[in-house]
Amino acid sequence: MNTPTLAPSHVLNLHMSSNADMQALLDGWVEHAWLRELDAAFARFLWTEVPDAHPLLILAAALASHQLGRGHACLDLAATLNDPIFALSLPPEGRHDNNNDQSLLLPTEVLADVDISNWQLALQHPVLVSDGTGNTPLVCKGSRLYLRRYWRYEQDVRSAINDRVRLTTKQQDPWSVAQLCTLLDVLFTAPAAVIPDWQKLACALAARSAFSVITGGPGTGKTTTVVTLLALLQALALGATDVKTNGVIRIRLAAPTGKAAARLSASIAAAIERLPLNALAQAIGVPEEQIKQNIPDKVTTLHRLLGSRPDSRHFRHHANNPLALDVLVIDEASMVDLEMMAAVLAALPPEAKVILLGDKDQLASVEAGAVLGQLCYRALGGHYTQETVNWLQQASGQQLPLELVDAQGEPLDQAVVMLRYSHRFSANSGIGTLAQAVNNGDSSEVDSIWKRGYSDLSLVTQAARDSATFSRLMLSGDSASPTDAKGPVSYGYSHYLNALTQHHPDLGANDQAFDDWAKFVLEAHSQFQVLCAVRSGTWGVEGLNQRIAAIFHKAGHISALDGWYVGRPVLVVRNDYSLGLMNGDIGITLQLPAPNGSSWLPRVAFPDPQAPRGIKWILPSRLQAVETVYALTVHKSQGSEFSHTVLILPETVSPILTRELLYTGITRAKARFTLVNPGPANVLTQAVQRRVLRVGGLI
Repeated sequence: MNTPTLAPSHVLNLHMSSNADMQALLDGWVEHAWLRELDAAFARFLWTEVPDAHPLLILAAALASHQLGRGHACLDLAATLNDPIFALSLPPEGRHDNNNDQSLLLPTEVLADVDISNWQLALQHPVLVSDGTGNTPLVCKGSRLYLRRYWRYEQDVRSAINDRVRLTTKQQDPWSVAQLCTLLDVLFTAPAAVIPDWQKLACALAARSAFSVITGGPGTGKTTTVVTLLALLQALALGATDVKTNGVIRIRLAAPTGKAAARLSASIAAAIERLPLNALAQAIGVPEEQIKQNIPDKVTTLHRLLGSRPDSRHFRHHANNPLALDVLVIDEASMVDLEMMAAVLAALPPEAKVILLGDKDQLASVEAGAVLGQLCYRALGGHYTQETVNWLQQASGQQLPLELVDAQGEPLDQAVVMLRYSHRFSANSGIGTLAQAVNNGDSSEVDSIWKRGYSDLSLVTQAARDSATFSRLMLSGDSASPTDAKGPVSYGYSHYLNALTQHHPDLGANDQAFDDWAKFVLEAHSQFQVLCAVRSGTWGVEGLNQRIAAIFHKAGHISALDGWYVGRPVLVVRNDYSLGLMNGDIGITLQLPAPNGSSWLPRVAFPDPQAPRGIKWILPSRLQAVETVYALTVHKSQGSEFSHTVLILPETVSPILTRELLYTGITRAKARFTLVNPGPANVLTQAVQRRVLRVGGLI
């Protein structure tokens, strides 16, 4: 097989004329941690299998693999040529690390003489690259280069969603629009805070849609909306005469992590009690209990839902063994990566409803893809057709604003609803104002917010270096900052540390007493959380966990700095199916009576909605993949909320710091938010101005 012929000026440059040179370059990038060893190994494999592959093809393959590790579904060739530094995990200054190897070429230098047409020409190798046909390891579509597996995931997700969107326009529901309108009026009796009532509109659209997305920021009522929707769907089914429904529909609730699942379970249980179920039951002529018992309040993880197989990418449920359900609700959908979304959609019965719930502006999934963000990229503008507007007016009595009507609206637009009013953050809320300013990328507004004296905001700058200031913040939540107006909630970790002894049962107490104690401690721990942007360094997770533990040890709250001491919080960092623990679950090390009843043994308590009393006790020796977690990365915090959240930035500008990360960290706070910026002001400014732009072709 002959490699496509390129003009001499386009053979990379004088230093890169062969695959041997390219491999040497890739190895150098690996040594500097700019490229993963996995990426270089993939390139070496292709070169070994097809020795005549062009160096530009080998380079593109390595970069496409590297982009997966950074969350991108593919490599955008054109974007890489416009900004070659974007292609690697380079240090902030864009040059070299401490090795100071000035001979190692940067992507800017390697690609200096390459244009898009020549790069695409170099990729024309039928053994390695195709347009999707055949079984080549790489797929090139326009300027996007995929590893085949991820191209297949993207195709499968797009096809599954399009099929359900088309099904929405064809299906004949066993209820009339008049019935839907009646039940919506029963469920939404209180006057809406704003007009139109977006929660009512979301329920109406999701009721008629085989695929729907409900997105919104913190406090916009996503959970309330979905619980109301579940009651609506069951009422429509129970009131219908279509025998196919058998009176009820099978609903399953899922979330990406155990932590998110536990939080949603608690929220749904509380929201069900607020529903006007008696009036709803009277409207359809069935007992109230019949509706209530068919609204699920147990949430599982997606891995458990699909039936994970240890040491395998495959699941027990798939296209040939679909899930037994009629409706699937996925909460915190922004955390669902492309591969998982493909697996979920493949495992659904053809006519099952899918409802995605999440905040489109949060950080995307850790793994490759930004499914929710891409599905919601037009949500702000609505783009509803006149047909949809007319139907919504009939079904809900709500009239959409003219600026959200679009004669050219796409089919997907008709299935997406954005909740636009925050019930948590009022106009006087500093947290809400700060989150909005960050989301808008308005660094000037962010700077000015700290000077307005919001009672729910605190800013700690250079004072964070002072040990007394930092210790006070960790223990009491009080920053003693000039901008700290001392709001009503200022939890620190002493709240949970004191809980360790306040309700500690004695050796003769029963199991119920120890479960109650564990729940009390876990609840106290969830009130305050330190979040970090990075893992390494003084102000990263690793350094802060050591520093915070030392503070607590010095204050006498914990008995040791390592080992399984009482009070040690641990984070599960890898799924453990034998224990029923998922990546992201947090437990607290406590103690239970030994079998002889005269001494104590350490045990780790995890919240478990499936357990009879909500607690799962695990032997420390069985926990093989956990780490101490006084400080948590923002990524790991998704799906959680804390009364008081402290977000600590690194001392220097980092490409990891983006407005999405800041927004996600800020919106973990329910009542109070403290930002710690130990470095110069431009660290925050540049973070606000930098966006995460996930590359992919889903939409």
